[in-house]
Amino acid sequence: MPQDDPIALLQAGAARHAEGQWTKAEWLYRQVLKRRPQDPNAHNLLGVLARQRGDAAGALRHTERALAASPEEPVFLANRGAALAEAGRLAEAVIAFRAALARRPEDPVTLRNLGQALCGLGDPAAALPPLAQAAALLPEAPEPRLALAHARREAGDAAGAAAAAGEALARAASQPALAEQARFLLAALGGGPAPGRAPAAYVRDLFDQFAPRFEAELTGRLDYRTPALLAGLLERAGLAPARRLRVLDLGCGTGLSGAALAGFARRLEGLDLSPRMLAEARRRGLYDALHEADLLDWLPRHPGGFDVVAAADVLNYLGDLAPALAAIHGALAPGGVAAFSLEAGVGAPFALGAAMRFRHDAGHVAGLAEAAGFAVLAQEAAVLRQEKGAPVEGLLFVLRRD
Repeated sequence: MPQDDPIALLQAGAARHAEGQWTKAEWLYRQVLKRRPQDPNAHNLLGVLARQRGDAAGALRHTERALAASPEEPVFLANRGAALAEAGRLAEAVIAFRAALARRPEDPVTLRNLGQALCGLGDPAAALPPLAQAAALLPEAPEPRLALAHARREAGDAAGAAAAAGEALARAASQPALAEQARFLLAALGGGPAPGRAPAAYVRDLFDQFAPRFEAELTGRLDYRTPALLAGLLERAGLAPARRLRVLDLGCGTGLSGAALAGFARRLEGLDLSPRMLAEARRRGLYDALHEADLLDWLPRHPGGFDVVAAADVLNYLGDLAPALAAIHGALAPGGVAAFSLEAGVGAPFALGAAMRFRHDAGHVAGLAEAAGFAVLAQEAAVLRQEKGAPVEGLLFVLRRD
């Protein structure tokens, strides 16, 4: 490879990139920029690499430079749109996607990205045509059909959503994670038995996508209140916010719950499946440690490590709570306290709702808590947030490990 040939360097970088050798690819792209600082292809590929690494700021910076040098290139416009979407700037992403499609109208990936951005903006009806077109252009691919199923569900078309989810499932034989997500959506639509929990990959992807706009949406449009409600119930149950306790924030997200729990904590740790949520939480500077893991895997490896384990709007992604309660019990020191919220159900021990979260019966949860070795210190009904203009009715529990 000629060391001073930018084209050869770019091609070598793209080859290493495709092989997963990201560090080498980045070095080669930057060698291109040393020779041609405005090279749009090198900036675009660095933008792709930044997105793959979860570096939203880097992706925005490089995609902007690529477009500055070549503003009509549909590939650059599409990548810019993806970077904007991952940064939570969905309205700008839609503009970029539409500009890309005006120049390359049959790009199925950009059509799917446009549909998902429109869904994120709360306009599933507008998302349906591009998602249907993406599915038609890739007749054997499960991904656009699964995205179409979610958009139809959001638009209120349960039958259409179930049909698209079934088509996605039929095409996902070689992709078990996608097949699991399709089955989960079908179960939420009443098309199959509810599993014991939401697929971990679905929860991680959901919150990775939601991370940049999580706090603005929850505290604004959704009037999210759960962390403050849980902290208040802990105080009323007898815990003083005196910064003396080892506190674990399960499903810590961006740290909203940690901010409510910090007054109790001598040491505050957070656990979450989503690396992008954890990146947001890290910026708050609240936590002494943050861990990326599934709670059912992580908790058993830390027996007796905490005085308080709290979970705000986390356990609603689990149906059968017995394994989680046992794991929380084991992670608490004797006399330790668990505090968590659930969405309220009646009758059945748990049920999977159309919103793809589980609802739980209060009496059943109290029985599971007792069986796990807990005493119920406090239990309250509460409105957790608003969703589609309606209150989400919930349950708050504070338990003590006997």
